[in-house]
Amino acid sequence: MTSPTDTFIRAELVSFARDPGDGDSPEPGSLAHYPDGLLWLKGQHIHAAGRYADLSPSLPYGADVVDYRDKLIMPGFIDTHVHYVQLDIMASYGRQLLDWLNDYTFPEECRFANHAHAEALSNAFLDEMLRAGTTTAQVFGSSHPGSVNAFFSACQKRQLRMLAGKVLMDRNAPEGLLDGAAGIADSERLIEDWHGQGRLGYSVTPRFAPTSTQIQMDAAGALLRNDPSLWLQTHLAENSGELDWVAELFPGSQDYLAVYEAAGLVGPRSTFAHGIHLDHGMRKRLAERGANIAFCPSSNLFLGSGLFDREAAKETGMAFTYASDIGAGTDLSGFGTLKSAYQVGQLRGQPLTAWQGFYGLTRGNAKALSLEHHIGQLASSYEADFVVIDPQATSLLSRRIQHCTTLGERLFALMMLADDRAIYETWAGGQCQHRRDG
Repeated sequence: MTSPTDTFIRAELVSFARDPGDGDSPEPGSLAHYPDGLLWLKGQHIHAAGRYADLSPSLPYGADVVDYRDKLIMPGFIDTHVHYVQLDIMASYGRQLLDWLNDYTFPEECRFANHAHAEALSNAFLDEMLRAGTTTAQVFGSSHPGSVNAFFSACQKRQLRMLAGKVLMDRNAPEGLLDGAAGIADSERLIEDWHGQGRLGYSVTPRFAPTSTQIQMDAAGALLRNDPSLWLQTHLAENSGELDWVAELFPGSQDYLAVYEAAGLVGPRSTFAHGIHLDHGMRKRLAERGANIAFCPSSNLFLGSGLFDREAAKETGMAFTYASDIGAGTDLSGFGTLKSAYQVGQLRGQPLTAWQGFYGLTRGNAKALSLEHHIGQLASSYEADFVVIDPQATSLLSRRIQHCTTLGERLFALMMLADDRAIYETWAGGQCQHRRDG
């Protein structure tokens, strides 16, 4: 008989085991594609994924198979850099980075001193992320510890795999956002309360070098040394004005990256958002330490920050990931992030294939976050985090898909034309946590 924890879904399955390369076709062995596939769940994990014809003889007697043969299932999308506390300032009229912080970000984040507001925004943010097909994200709170308590509590109730941290910021910001000597102590309490609880992980989160003193950054580095299972997230080289400011604040430092290196913040679990204005030496140092740059294309275009150089990253072996950077980013959807990444690539003469895009949004992002043994693939023993995609979601998308003759063409059409309407269902932890209306 069928166990109550078993779920069977018949659909087209697409997943990546490793980097597909830069060619027009994925490298052999990198892509798992089952045009008529079966996803077999047991509780919170995937029991099996493969061809329906191969797996169906093993199904329990009386198994109820959900028939989604007109849909496509991929691993849940992963967002490596996003500010949940900036959800309500998305699409605020354009400013460059430093003006954006002063005019929009800092006033908005002051509201998160109110716990009820933090709870409401946490749930609103998670609703929107799941609607967009994102099942895991690395998230900035505000400098208020309550913002992270509220966010992790909301994630725990939904049994999501999420990384987050309290912003550390003890200078160059409004008084209501400065955490002073309490910032590290608050982080320590949050780590004790939440890190490793269920599927939650803590990211130590200095906002960026200009808003933390050397003392605070050194203390953040000590947290990482004391517990190597922690993550680190901050910003690096997003805007030319930011680089000038860092040079003024740290006149004895070799360059922007060296400020973080001196504090012990650069390692294999470190994510540095943006990394647009890096030189060859900085990219090499990031590569040597195993850190990754979160490429945030829609945010970079919106703020006029610059065009990320994927080829320079690859030449030096520097890992990079794909991220929305809400709220300067303009799209919560992974489809939107890849669309913007393609456009940035075109302006640099670096076209992005659909293979690279969807690998990056799933397996690639999971690997860079050291989560590749848990999420990012449709494979046995992996956590059951996945999206059910409807290629007929809009009339325009449906028309384009009808003219596609290969999987690569269909994936590229999704990358360019799909949005949250194409996410029919989002599953996390073996549970359907979002189903599209209609």
